[in-house]
Amino acid sequence: MDEVQPNADRADAASAGAVFLAFLRQGLTAFGGPVAHIGYFRRDFVERRKWLSEGDFADLLALAQFLPGPASSQLGMAIGLRRAGGLGLLAAWLGFTLPAAVLMIALAYASPWLGDTFGGGWRHGLKVAAAAVVAQALWAMARQLARGPERAGMAIGAAAGLMLSHGGPAAQMLALVAGAGFGWALLREPAPDTPDLVRPPPPGRAPLAALAAFAVLLGLAPFAAAALHAPLLGLASVFYRTGALVFGGGHVVLPLLQSEVVGRGWLSRDTFLTGYGAAQAMPGPLFGFAAFVGAAQTGAPGGWLGGLVAVSAIFLPSLLLVAGLVPYWDRLKQEPAARGAVAGVNAVVVGLLAAALWDPVLTGAVRQPRDWALVAAAYIFLAVAKLPPWLVVIGFAVATGVLT
Repeated sequence: MDEVQPNADRADAASAGAVFLAFLRQGLTAFGGPVAHIGYFRRDFVERRKWLSEGDFADLLALAQFLPGPASSQLGMAIGLRRAGGLGLLAAWLGFTLPAAVLMIALAYASPWLGDTFGGGWRHGLKVAAAAVVAQALWAMARQLARGPERAGMAIGAAAGLMLSHGGPAAQMLALVAGAGFGWALLREPAPDTPDLVRPPPPGRAPLAALAAFAVLLGLAPFAAAALHAPLLGLASVFYRTGALVFGGGHVVLPLLQSEVVGRGWLSRDTFLTGYGAAQAMPGPLFGFAAFVGAAQTGAPGGWLGGLVAVSAIFLPSLLLVAGLVPYWDRLKQEPAARGAVAGVNAVVVGLLAAALWDPVLTGAVRQPRDWALVAAAYIFLAVAKLPPWLVVIGFAVATGVLT
């Protein structure tokens, strides 16, 4: 027995190494946002590598969409977990996230130099392109998540309430809780049909420990940061809470982080929107934007350490939830009420994104009437010409930089 365990550990480590290299390749080349990422994953891990079946892929994708956090990253974590256990989960996250995190921290350092060298026009182009990207995401999400009178009503009510109350983390949390309650009471979602699912092993203590850690950190981290007066822990608690409450994908991180970071004075609105626009041109997960915010913020710690803490903290809830819920997903996905609650939250998320599209995105990007034409042009390039977001973002940044 003593000889078998080291061999098993070495095999797990070798599998995790293969998982890391596979997802590092994705992190370097996967442009286009979460929907495109899912397509890349399916082609690589189902068709080419045959790490999992079509049914298992669909099942893990349903779980990723069920949970708060970045759906494509969580799908990658779940694939890594199925392939190589806990080490595989960490390897998949690290490989997929590392390139975007490094690029966004580098941008935080280079941003002042770019402003001095090229002026402020490139920033304006990034904000215009970001407005078009958010508008396109809002339209796509509304068609999928706010269909029908009940969901549309939840979305409109959430948007109106947040605009009238000027947002804020408390108002957003109340809207999400209300959406879950209405969805639980009014909506019923059918369970996904995945007949060739590869069944996971029976859950042990590790999934329960991961779920307990998720809940404890969410509840106690803000109080610990305040009691200890620790800026590093305070930064981590803000990004952890954001990662734990973001339903609907990467674009929904915008209103939550804007309220937390800009509202606290850690970052100016212009710098925040500049980083968000630049994130559209990066490969890998949109949540890599957290690295820019952590590195560019004016308070302690800032710099590369702040960027690493922020990006790690915003992904930590997803790591814990995927580790804790994958073994239980086969049973949980069959509960119509639970799926209804998530559908209600997703409808409210559309309202959150609509409120954020107005403030801060459009109010920050539109300075004069001609800016409406620039936003409309960027939207046409995205939605009609079907150009990739990274190309539109870079094009508008260069064009406005040269013109101004």
